[in-house]
Amino acid sequence: MNKNIMMTAAGLLIAGVAFAAYKTGNFGPQYADVTSAKPITVKEKVYGDVVSVDPITQATSGTKRVCEDRVVERRQAERFGNKDGAILGAVVGGLVGNQVGGGDGKKLATVAGAVGGGFAGREIDERHVGGKKYSTTESACHNEATSGSKTVGYDVQYRTEDGQILTRREKSRPGDRLLLGTEDVVTGYDVTWRYEDKTGKLFMTEDPGSRLPIEDGVILVATKDPEVARQ
Repeated sequence: MNKNIMMTAAGLLIAGVAFAAYKTGNFGPQYADVTSAKPITVKEKVYGDVVSVDPITQATSGTKRVCEDRVVERRQAERFGNKDGAILGAVVGGLVGNQVGGGDGKKLATVAGAVGGGFAGREIDERHVGGKKYSTTESACHNEATSGSKTVGYDVQYRTEDGQILTRREKSRPGDRLLLGTEDVVTGYDVTWRYEDKTGKLFMTEDPGSRLPIEDGVILVATKDPEVARQ
């Protein structure tokens, strides 16, 4: 029991006895009747000593995104997309046709040159693979399957105060002691007594039973020496 509680209890007990003391002219053993004895309690935590701890695991699965940088080869874009050959061919063909003949014939030659040059350029485009090559770094990502396990609890074996070995499941790993709960601990009794036409109250550390003995006009109660209580 807490030392402060013991010291307070001892003080109350001494005061109660002093209040209850009185002289009596009767001879032989005398007793006061206990009319009530109300327990005084405090909440105290109850622990068990941990004997063993076994983790409980659960299999897990899922996916994760994995990315890596890769060097890839690219080609620069053509001036006119993928029609450079056709356009340049038409221009060159038209210029060449324009050098032939005169008047309407020159015009027809220019048109024919442009059409022929465009056709020839298109054929070149179909066989062309693009502009100047260059290298660049790109990030390539994909999903990968994952598997593993995780701890979901603990089976804890513990010893109770009365020596029993029990097991219960906990969400988190305990230390050397496992908190089991709380219990009401009686620290004393508020006692009300009656003797003939007199009544009184006192504090007792033990259950008083149904009656209290009287000696030399003083109600006797069992208690610890105050000096012992202070230790």
